[in-house]
Amino acid sequence: MKSTSFRYVESDGVATITLDRPERLNALTFEVYAELRDLFFSLRDRHEVRAVIITGEGRGFCSGGDVDAIIGELLQQEISALLAFTRMTGALIANIRSLPKPVIAAINGVAAGAGAVIALAADFRIAAPNASLAFLFTKVGLAGADMGAAYLLPRVVGLARATELLMLGERVSAEEALRIGLVNKVVAPESLLDEARALAARLAAGPSFALGMTKTLLNQELDVDFASAIEAEAQGQAICMQAPSFRAAYDAFKSRKDTAGTERQRVKAARRGAGGPADQ
Repeated sequence: MKSTSFRYVESDGVATITLDRPERLNALTFEVYAELRDLFFSLRDRHEVRAVIITGEGRGFCSGGDVDAIIGELLQQEISALLAFTRMTGALIANIRSLPKPVIAAINGVAAGAGAVIALAADFRIAAPNASLAFLFTKVGLAGADMGAAYLLPRVVGLARATELLMLGERVSAEEALRIGLVNKVVAPESLLDEARALAARLAAGPSFALGMTKTLLNQELDVDFASAIEAEAQGQAICMQAPSFRAAYDAFKSRKDTAGTERQRVKAARRGAGGPADQ
């Protein structure tokens, strides 16, 4: 996909999206919101892509909506245009979460406002030590509940911590984010993309249908009772059992087992021939 504000590269089953407005800490414009929304939706049907990385160029991951290009413009809009915009931003997050492929946020610097929610929507978050997250909507006079943050954040860090982060809008360092479970790992800046790519490669080499089903069920079970969750997982597993990857995994297991058995028999035979005990 062509964009003047981010780079898109595919390699070995992994799509890498690099937000590319470093002079603005990769702040988002109306156009970038729409392009990212459409890109994540289109990736559902791009079978060559089995995992996605999103990161930023320069010192920032994403500093949120561009003050000049978005906020100044929104102050002049009627309610219908404002609602169309907020629904579009929410659709971006919904498309990240509903994408049946793992998404990794490689947080290279500041992730603020919408940038923090984009990172939150990813399935994995790896951060550099200088990275930070801030859900700073209340600091600009907006509700801390934006783009799904009030839904997702309590499920990641708990209601009490999410209330604190969304109401106060304070910056969370990478170290603190790791401590409260907001990020999965903190790595050296020079290793950030290598770590993200290694994880993406591992996921891309895995059973894509099963991983997609896992993500779908994780999303679905956020809002159901236990009995419904058990039934959803029963149905999901039954569907996975019909997928080619389930048969392939079984065949691979059998092959390894048969090979190991043959090797044991060969060793026993060799020991018998040498006059040693065959059952060692």
